[in-house]
Amino acid sequence: MQSFLEFLAHGLFHFSIWQIVLFTLAATHITIAGTTLYLHRSQTHRGVDFHPAVAHFFRFWLWLTSGMKTREWVAVHRKHHAKCEREGDPHSPAVYGVMRVFLRGADLYRVEASMASTLERYGRGTPDDWLERNVYTPHSTWGILIMLVIDLLAFGALGLTVWAVQMAWIPFWAAGVVNGLGHFVGYRNFSSPDASTNLSPLGLVIGGEELHNNHHAHATSAKFSSKWYEFDLGWMYIRILQALGLAKVRRVAPKRVLRDRTQAGLAADLRTLEAVQTHRYDVMRRFGALLKQTALRELRERRKVDARATLKWRRSVLRKFLLRQEALLSEPQRSQLDSALSGMEQLQRLVDMRQALARLWESSSASSDQLLQQLRAWLTQASGSGITGLTRFARDLSRYA
Repeated sequence: MQSFLEFLAHGLFHFSIWQIVLFTLAATHITIAGTTLYLHRSQTHRGVDFHPAVAHFFRFWLWLTSGMKTREWVAVHRKHHAKCEREGDPHSPAVYGVMRVFLRGADLYRVEASMASTLERYGRGTPDDWLERNVYTPHSTWGILIMLVIDLLAFGALGLTVWAVQMAWIPFWAAGVVNGLGHFVGYRNFSSPDASTNLSPLGLVIGGEELHNNHHAHATSAKFSSKWYEFDLGWMYIRILQALGLAKVRRVAPKRVLRDRTQAGLAADLRTLEAVQTHRYDVMRRFGALLKQTALRELRERRKVDARATLKWRRSVLRKFLLRQEALLSEPQRSQLDSALSGMEQLQRLVDMRQALARLWESSSASSDQLLQQLRAWLTQASGSGITGLTRFARDLSRYA
């Protein structure tokens, strides 16, 4: 009995509490790395390929520590991108509410992963070897039970707590924090047609998944950081594996290239059109800054004619809805925005110009030549608008190459 109690207290190896904490942090971090590198960047979006040994290590480790099936994870995430913030999105705060996604994101994931139609349509191209068919997919619970035994043997009764932390790590950080808070709070580098945000400029805890808005802007990029002050730990791991010949980067977000300022007056060509379409979310973010400046100026001018309550209401509506993607606004919200824009001529004109600019990449039937003519017409109209900020914006846009 004494030996048994000794085992429960210390396990087989008598690790100290700090050694157990370090093991738990290291093990959960490897799980995070496997999720962001293997499941997300490689299997789902094909931004990077790993050496078979590395890929299988991640697959085996995720089987041990989470029981996640590659095909299910990939299918659910691809559907999230395809239906983002709309009916059919498996875990959008815009559809389910942020608290439900944050607290019960794992449940939403399981419901979607159980749908055969989702797996058939969005789960193609994932591993289908003997191990996947005979071990990892049909016996996904074996791995986490083996992990439980390992934790209990190594740490005694405290191993149950270690195992519980391992099992909760991905549901909390990925399903809750990234899928929930990553579409609700934070900052945005790109005006992508969704509510995605960057939770932090330092992608350390979740391996770079904190840079969620950057990812939605360039979904197939293996690198999530965009600004000089952002750090993507997952990208650092990829670069290390690449240097060792264990990874091959297939795609990264393209960098913006501008013509010389002396060429800004040249007519837009097909390269300009392609560049504007490629960097459309950055273009719209820059246009958003122009909208903000114009809104502040016109609100100051409205003080002369608006009652204080009316001015306060305008300011509140514009702050909430002016920069939000039109597709994310409900009919009552659009109506409020239209009312708030009443009498603000320059701002209303800029909103109309923003919608016209967005048609350059929203049209699915127009040819390249037709879209180029639309771009040239837009630049001509913007340059002759008499609005200083819009004229400057058009001049800068014509430099895209």
